[in-house]
Amino acid sequence: MDITFQALIMGIVQGLTEFLPVSSSGHLVVVPYLLGWTDPFITSLPFSVMLHLGTLVALLVYFRADWLAIVPAGIAAVRERSFGTDPNRKLAWLLVIATIPAVIAGPILNDRLEAAVRTAEDVAVAIVIGAAILWLADQVGRKVKGLEQISFRLAFVFGLAQSLALVPGISRAGITISAGLFAGLTREAAARFSFLMATPIIAGAGLFEARNLVTGQSGVPVPAGPLAVGMIAALLAGLAAIHLMLRYVRTRSYLVFVAERVAIAVIVLVVFLSR
Repeated sequence: MDITFQALIMGIVQGLTEFLPVSSSGHLVVVPYLLGWTDPFITSLPFSVMLHLGTLVALLVYFRADWLAIVPAGIAAVRERSFGTDPNRKLAWLLVIATIPAVIAGPILNDRLEAAVRTAEDVAVAIVIGAAILWLADQVGRKVKGLEQISFRLAFVFGLAQSLALVPGISRAGITISAGLFAGLTREAAARFSFLMATPIIAGAGLFEARNLVTGQSGVPVPAGPLAVGMIAALLAGLAAIHLMLRYVRTRSYLVFVAERVAIAVIVLVVFLSR
């Protein structure tokens, strides 16, 4: 099958699943497995990370007004040594605190975990574990707090939870949203903070891998056309997923995403046994 078409499908999968609590990295392993795609570029970690850059652009475009307020506010908080009455000053530093655990854990564990949990069967197990955590969080969470009620200690806990998403199948969005629900955030507040805190992490990982691709250190040939198609597809699908996700969780539970995760794990199991 044409590699450009495969890259298009993978980009759409990445864009949709990055912002739904179903694990984008897990689906990027499972989808080629189910469809029988074996091209080393399509199944490579560098291609996966570059697709994440497409979703990074989606984040920046969708939340551009937020970031244009958050970044200057964070700088002002340092300059004046005060949060004042601007909630964006505190939010900026909450996001900094939430980023620290992943910044430490990422360079140490990312490649090892990606290599260790790379088969579809292993990812399916992680997907089910993540589904169970999300279901429990959605059931027991009080869902009464907004973004303004997040403490610095809680932001650090979010960061620790985000580090767990280095395991393919756990889901960065799923585990951080679960942490927010356990802490009593509303479904929408948990999703919004999850999306905001994803921005610096995806940027750092994507830019690092982009450097490897440019310098030829990735270890796989990089066809420019399919790469561009995949990244653009991830961008457009990501914009749609963010919009739909934030609207959906205002009035509905996360149960549908739990069901999707379990269903995809069952399909992987059936295919594995049949082969």
